[in-house]
Amino acid sequence: MLNPELKLNTKVFNDDVEQVPIRKGFGQGLLAAGEIDKNIVALCADLTESTQMNLFAEKFPERFIEVGVAEQNLVTTASGMAAMGKIPFCSSYAMFSPGRNWEQIRTTIAYNDRKVVIVGSHAGISVGPDGGTHQALEDIALMRVLPNMEVFSPCDAIEAKKITLALVKTNKPAYLRLAREKTPIITTEETPFEINKARIFWLPEMGLAQVGIIVTGGLTHKALLAAKELEAEGIKTKVMNLASIKPLDVESIMSLAKETKALVTVEEHQVAGGMGSAVAEVLAQNFPVPLEFIGIKDKFGQSGKPEELIEHYGLGKNSIKEAVKKVLKRKV
Repeated sequence: MLNPELKLNTKVFNDDVEQVPIRKGFGQGLLAAGEIDKNIVALCADLTESTQMNLFAEKFPERFIEVGVAEQNLVTTASGMAAMGKIPFCSSYAMFSPGRNWEQIRTTIAYNDRKVVIVGSHAGISVGPDGGTHQALEDIALMRVLPNMEVFSPCDAIEAKKITLALVKTNKPAYLRLAREKTPIITTEETPFEINKARIFWLPEMGLAQVGIIVTGGLTHKALLAAKELEAEGIKTKVMNLASIKPLDVESIMSLAKETKALVTVEEHQVAGGMGSAVAEVLAQNFPVPLEFIGIKDKFGQSGKPEELIEHYGLGKNSIKEAVKKVLKRKV
């Protein structure tokens, strides 16, 4: 069942559940943040409407900079503005930022510990027809390895807005990962959000969970669908939404591992170096348990419809269910 304490969307399993692009929540959050704090500035690399930064640009043109197709300039300019006391948000497609300008992010932002929020939109395989060259499947790995850099991956548009507003108040550089396609609204305005705090979205109807599912980003709805069907089959699970990949809520991950003794991680990213790897690092040092990974397994993307690609690469509901059953058999 949905965790009643979190005031989640009661229509999440309905066929007519509202679907909104996660990136739209970022745009709304940036606009709201700009109305509160005049030090917030926005920079974009010729993708203003695609990344939903146009809302801010239209309201605050004097605080918006269009750098053009120049991603290295995008982040270095943002770093300079941060050094002068501004709070820069800079956006592009994730394949170009941090994909194309990683060294500039490393040297001018992370190395100098500059307060810049790097927004990577259109991440993951669900970019669809844009194909493998535009499907960022390595960005979490690129960013979480950087010292000082924090990494966030919201599950829906509402959470994206909350994370955007929360990042204004931190003093660390951050990467915000956004999906292109419309995704179901899972949370509500009343659902709590804290940086470095994971939340259990799904609980067994009765008793302890047999397997824990840890998911991040746009696949969260798939994980919930899988959990509901598994419950009907007599397999009890808990689904953890891990929006904060770095810093990581080690305490909550350990609690879930100790309860279930078996975990499955789910992400729209390469298995190597992604959120699942971060979870595996925690388990290896503290409480090793059987672990299955749902993610891209050492392949590039390709052109196709988003839902077709999700299924082709084994990221869908049925694949999550199979992974749960597989890891369940491995429990001691």
